Amino acid sequence: MLAIVGTIPDSTFPLVSGDVALENDRLRSGDYSFPLERGTAALIAAAIKTLDVFHKPRPFVYLVGDIGRGDGSRRLYEYFTRSVGATDFSAMTLHYLMPDVDWCNRIVFALEDMAVRPVLIADAGAMYMAKMSGNAPLFDVFTPDAGELAFLADEDAPHPFYTRGFILHEENLVPDLIQRAYAHDNAARYLLVKGERDYIASKDGIIEIVSEPLVPALEPIGGTGDVLTGILSGLVETGLEISKAAALAARANRFAGLLAQPTPATQAGAIIEQIPQVLDLLVNSPEKLAMEAITNRANTL
Repeated sequence: MLAIVGTIPDSTFPLVSGDVALENDRLRSGDYSFPLERGTAALIAAAIKTLDVFHKPRPFVYLVGDIGRGDGSRRLYEYFTRSVGATDFSAMTLHYLMPDVDWCNRIVFALEDMAVRPVLIADAGAMYMAKMSGNAPLFDVFTPDAGELAFLADEDAPHPFYTRGFILHEENLVPDLIQRAYAHDNAARYLLVKGERDYIASKDGIIEIVSEPLVPALEPIGGTGDVLTGILSGLVETGLEISKAAALAARANRFAGLLAQPTPATQAGAIIEQIPQVLDLLVNSPEKLAMEAITNRANTL
């Protein structure tokens, strides 16, 4: 089963662990429901839609409210490290959490108590703390955008705020930033770099670049990166090899965005709704025919 660990931007949201369900435009875990439009919630919803396509169990979630002060994240860290050793998750995605080096080390120690180590995916704050603590190589996938990749590539930056300017100005040189991140052991086993072009890479170099379809209207929509990480998490849970899962997730996210016919007012939920039909075509039809079918469908909307 896939586990997803993250925060909800609501200071009143309690610490919750358990199964999660998608109910229209909201998610529900136990007695608590919350909107799915961005952040960890959008990631969870995208993972659910992906897992449903493959008839896989829905994720188990560890969630808490945190509005950036870190108090909720610390409560979640403490609970998670106490309980995770007795679980048997096959994949785990760590997402929006207040970065904390000490707690990242404790998470790594706690995972050693599991009978089988899960595939570890990190995005957002979890990715930052993995790099800051020196644990990046223990993770299987990071999903940075170009700005986050610049932090990974800066071997001297102890925090994203201190990424050196000359590196930040290299946003269009993603291949060089990838190489630099691996050279200093600040990257996971695989990278899925999100952007105008999506790069799938390992320490051996770039594996694949996904650039089509290009949907410029997706750029200002919050949550699209979270949706991509959610699709990837679901695909990894199915057992698909990581680099292939990353490439498929990148394509699915782009085509789902195309089918959503986005405008600046579009919410992530509209993209998430398109995931099942896009994945069904991409998985069950020859790639070229699937892409043509999705594009034609979008053109008739």
